[in-house]
Amino acid sequence: MRGKKRTGDTLPLFPEEPATSGAASPTGGYADRNAARLRRWAEQGIFFGTSSWKYPGWKGQVYTRRYPSQKAFQRDCLAEYAQLFPTVCADFALYDFPDPGQMAWINDQTPEGFSVSLKVTDRITIKRYPSLPRYGKLAGEENPDFLNSDLFAEAFLRPLEKLGRKRGVIIFEFSAFAPNTGVDRERFITMLDGFLSSLPRPYAYAVEIRNKEFLTADYLEMLRRHGVAHVLNNWTRMPPVIEQLTVGGVLTAQFTTVRALLKPGRTYQQAVEMFQPYEEIKEENPELRAGLVETARRCVAEGKQLYAYINNRAEGNSPKTIEGILDTLDRYPEEKL
Repeated sequence: MRGKKRTGDTLPLFPEEPATSGAASPTGGYADRNAARLRRWAEQGIFFGTSSWKYPGWKGQVYTRRYPSQKAFQRDCLAEYAQLFPTVCADFALYDFPDPGQMAWINDQTPEGFSVSLKVTDRITIKRYPSLPRYGKLAGEENPDFLNSDLFAEAFLRPLEKLGRKRGVIIFEFSAFAPNTGVDRERFITMLDGFLSSLPRPYAYAVEIRNKEFLTADYLEMLRRHGVAHVLNNWTRMPPVIEQLTVGGVLTAQFTTVRALLKPGRTYQQAVEMFQPYEEIKEENPELRAGLVETARRCVAEGKQLYAYINNRAEGNSPKTIEGILDTLDRYPEEKL
């Protein structure tokens, strides 16, 4: 989602005069404080990034180049983002299958060593389409392609070949299953077990659940058998990451994914209204930060990779949230919070 352009005495992101150079403006700002730290953690297999990247609210932090227009910003800002962060989560793939041309463009825009994780298109992960306008005539209907492994392999995985070695984690985000879907914990585990058994290898797969009652030992053991990661998520109706970390065997693969999305109890729309246009931290969440710090420490100690994705809706500005987490890791490198 794009941030809103500010008016009044706030400097515009897109100046009326054309840019005269693609070079970043000299500053002692965000990149200077954090670039080396992000690289240092990436060298240890701890990759910090954000959920999506096209946010004008990050002007003066992530984005210091001068873009002549919004169109130019949308087209070119990923290249600047990727000079700083080692990874990003492409949330847009949730809404439609990836386009091969778009994947090739992302590959061309980013340096070697950069990785792009993607949420799997909801045509694969929705059991019954919600009654929302964007689903049109499908709203409220059963989804015949739920966990369709053939469709997933052809329509989702094949376009990702254009990413080459920059393909990151493939995240199956399952919305909360309501009682009318007929999916309880046992059925979910059985269905997911069969689906994961049929998937092509090797890919880095991860599963995000939003029914807290599904987070049980048999669910985690099933993921472990497949080498699939459980996504540690801060979300409205899930236990926070710091609590999920206390569940035995919760790190089910040789890599872990964290998605810092929302404060428990807060809806997406409430967070949007509180935090947009995502220019600054509006509300620090110490519990969320502690969860990410502890996850990073555990992954280093256990020799696991970590892909940590922070959303603007977590505190108001995901780059600054990442900076706060890096600060804590620097101050207390070995202590448990």
